[in-house]
Amino acid sequence: MHIHLDPLGGVAGDMFAAAMLDAWPEHRAPLFDALAVLGAPSNVTVELLDHNDGTLTGRRFHVTEPHGHHHTPYAEVRSRIAGSRLSAAIRDRALAIFALLGEAEAEVHGIPVEEVSFHEVGAWDSIVDVVSAAFLIDVVGAGSWSAGPLPMGAGRGATAHGDLPVPAPATAHLLRGFLLFDDGRPGERITPTGAAILRHLAPSQRGPTPPRCLLRTGFGFGTRRLQGISNALRVMAFEAGATADTETVAVLAFEVDDQTAEDLAVAMERLRATDGVLDAWQAPVTGKKGRLATAVRLLVRPDQLNDVIDRCFAETTTIGLRWNTAERAVLPRRGVSVAEGRAKVVDRHGRKSAKAEIDDIAEAGDHIDRETRRRTVEDAALKRDDED
Repeated sequence: MHIHLDPLGGVAGDMFAAAMLDAWPEHRAPLFDALAVLGAPSNVTVELLDHNDGTLTGRRFHVTEPHGHHHTPYAEVRSRIAGSRLSAAIRDRALAIFALLGEAEAEVHGIPVEEVSFHEVGAWDSIVDVVSAAFLIDVVGAGSWSAGPLPMGAGRGATAHGDLPVPAPATAHLLRGFLLFDDGRPGERITPTGAAILRHLAPSQRGPTPPRCLLRTGFGFGTRRLQGISNALRVMAFEAGATADTETVAVLAFEVDDQTAEDLAVAMERLRATDGVLDAWQAPVTGKKGRLATAVRLLVRPDQLNDVIDRCFAETTTIGLRWNTAERAVLPRRGVSVAEGRAKVVDRHGRKSAKAEIDDIAEAGDHIDRETRRRTVEDAALKRDDED
C-alpha cells in the first residue's frame, strides 16, 4: 500500500493522527488502548471528534491538558516514552521522531542535544500526538509514502525564545530537502511535530504518479481557521501497483584529477555507504589541459542532499560540485533469502524475474558452476516468492 499526504492547510501531529483515523476508523480503539498505557496524568484526555468546517468533513484529534508554560528537557520526554508500557515497535518509532526534534533544536540553538529543553512540543499533548502517529504508521504498514508541496507559511510566531520567523528555525531545519511553496496565507502551517513526522517518513515529492487504485481517504483538521482553504491534511491510500514507479532524485556530479586511484576507490565505497546515496559510479574523462581525470556521479535522495555534499567534500579532493534533479522509474522489487542464497525478485508487468546476489555464487567454482548456482538460487527465490 502507498499513502499520499496532501497538505491542504499544513501538517501537524494532531492533523496527521486525525486524518489517519478518519481513513482507518477501525484503529481508534486499539490506539486509545495503547495511549492508556502511555502513563500520561489522569487530567490529560484524548478525543476523536467529527468536524465540519463548512466545506469539508473529517476528524479532529483533540488532546486536553491543563496548560501552563511547559519547559520539558528532551531527556525527560525520552524517559517518559521509554518507561511506558507501549509495545517496543511503537516506543522506538516515537523515540525516533522525538530524536529528530531534539537534534534539530540542538543544531539551531548551538547546544548539545542533552541540553535541549522543549517548550511547546514537550507538553503531554505533543507526546500523545507523536505516539499516536507512531502507532498509526506502524499498524497501517504502508510500503511507501509521498507528499505534495508543503505550504511554507509566513510572518512571526511567539515562542519561549521570543518572536521567531515562520517556519520556526527547528522546523525549517527538519524540512531541508522538501518542496515548499508560499500560498500567501500567513501563520504557522507546518508545526515542529508535523515536520518531524515528515522527516521520519521521508516521503517522496515526485511528479505525476502512475495509475493506481484509490482505497481510502481521510481528512484531519487543525485548530486554526484559514482564509479561503480548509485547514486540513488529507491522506490518500492507494493499492501498491506493479508498474514502474517514478521518484525525484538529485544527480550530483564532480570531477577529480589530483586524487590517487587507490584513495578514490576507498572514497567511492564510503560514499556508496552514505545514507541517502542510491547509486554511485565513476568514469575516466579528459579534463582541462589534457589531464586524465575521473568523473564521479551520485544519485541521492533530495532530502539528504546537503549531508551527501558534505561527505563528498570530506572524502574526495574536489573543491566544487554541481547537482540537478531528475525523475527515475523503478520497478517494485524485494529481497528473498532461500537456503541456496539470496536474490532480488522484480515485478515486470505481470511477470517476475530474479537476480542472484553475486557474493553468494562467487565461490561456486568456474563459470559453468557459477551459472548453475545462479539458476538454482533464482529459481528457488521465484518459487519462495510465489509461495509467500
